[in-house]
Amino acid sequence: MLDRHLHPRVKPLLNRLVAVIDKPYISADGVTLAGFAIGVLALPFLALGWYVAALIAIVLNRLFDGLDGALARRRGLSDAGGFLDIALDFLFYALVPFGFALAAPQENALAAAWLLFAFIGTGSSFLAFAALAAKHNIDNPGYAHKSFYYIGGLTEGTETIALFVLCCLFPAHFAQFAWIFGALCWLTTTTRIWSGYQTLKAVKP
Repeated sequence: MLDRHLHPRVKPLLNRLVAVIDKPYISADGVTLAGFAIGVLALPFLALGWYVAALIAIVLNRLFDGLDGALARRRGLSDAGGFLDIALDFLFYALVPFGFALAAPQENALAAAWLLFAFIGTGSSFLAFAALAAKHNIDNPGYAHKSFYYIGGLTEGTETIALFVLCCLFPAHFAQFAWIFGALCWLTTTTRIWSGYQTLKAVKP
């Protein structure tokens, strides 16, 4: 919901930062992999209850995620880079709830499972529509800077990262946050399936 409003405001800052790191030995894919490696650290940090360290890893992962896209747009987007970026993003999103489940299984495991279940809904509807939108050359002017069709919804990347930040700041309330956000994710999934179905149904074969 907030991504389309946040991206235009963050983009100029990312472009200035990426101008500094735009060196021949630095690639967009390399930035993607480095950011993912940092993000993976959130899993053991969460499992150990090191929530501040996990928060730093999460924030840095998202910073690198913005930088890799800015560097790719500066040099030219590639399908391989876009695929790598989205695949690792979804893995990162999944490892955070798992980390909270490891931190306090009795309190968090069921809520984490609910949140991961909801992420499957948002992720599958997102990727399935993106694949078919590419097949039918459906334009997405709201996210023209993306390498694939970015279907919006109530819970997008900005909201998800806000959830992770809240959970790290108030880890005792993870279960409550997860139950609420999971329900919102299912609203997103429902609207994506409905709008995606109607959009594709209207496309001429």
